[in-house]
Amino acid sequence: MQIRHFIITILCTLLLCATARGQNGFSTRTPPPVSPEAKQEMLAKLKEAQAHYKANPNSADALIWVGRRHAYLGQFMVANFTFSEGIKRFPNDARFYRHRGHRHITLRHFDDAIKDLKKAAQLVEGKPDEIEPDGQPNERNIPTSTLQFNIWYHLGLAYYLTGQNEKALDAYRECLKVSKTPDRLVATTHWLYMTLRRLNRTGEAEKALEPITEGMDVIENTGYYRLLLMYKGILSAKSLLDEAKGDSAASHSVLYGVGNWHLYNGRREPALQIFRRITSSEQWTSFGFIAAEADLKSR
Repeated sequence: MQIRHFIITILCTLLLCATARGQNGFSTRTPPPVSPEAKQEMLAKLKEAQAHYKANPNSADALIWVGRRHAYLGQFMVANFTFSEGIKRFPNDARFYRHRGHRHITLRHFDDAIKDLKKAAQLVEGKPDEIEPDGQPNERNIPTSTLQFNIWYHLGLAYYLTGQNEKALDAYRECLKVSKTPDRLVATTHWLYMTLRRLNRTGEAEKALEPITEGMDVIENTGYYRLLLMYKGILSAKSLLDEAKGDSAASHSVLYGVGNWHLYNGRREPALQIFRRITSSEQWTSFGFIAAEADLKSR
């Protein structure tokens, strides 16, 4: 009965909230395209997660995975209703706030994202960090992020997207404290550097690049890593633009970094051209797309 009630609640709430919370259009926008094979695999994993939750209805882990699998399929409203159910049932579990905050960013509900991620940060304060399992594992099958990293990383992003750069800086400095692997370090440093440059704190930005060296063992965040090497003058902007040919979240990260580099160095038109290129694609869920979109709206 508990599972049935949960499903009915989601279906009823979807209709009520589609207008109230979906006025910006993202709640009902078609998800970015994936191959038929990838979609079938994601659907199969969602069914597995649902079956696991049905067999373990008191498991927070099981419920989180149902929400995460919905999100991977682009069903972001359903995912957030799932995380909201988790918050009702497990109010002291920061993971539900962390994941709902992330998907609030996807849906451009930035103020809600900030509230959720601040709450998650409060819940993990003073607690040891924990590895966050990957829903879409990398080639080495090595998880590269943690709960506290993701909380601070996404909180910093939500502040950045709303132009609250001082608060973004504070969040990224907290994120840096838990960025203990090369992948986490390059991801945090990238956004930290861009935030400092937007604050015209160039000296601090250059100092932030000091831990970044050639030959780092970066597994996933190679785009961020190569951007940092560009900021240090080791790689050229042209080489990064030449590499960012595809329409993917990874290419958007690189394109946004290069565009933003043009912007804070006073080259407005090349920056805007790159931002328009990003936002003309179908990959509207990528952070590069969302950041470019926010910059175009503010200029």
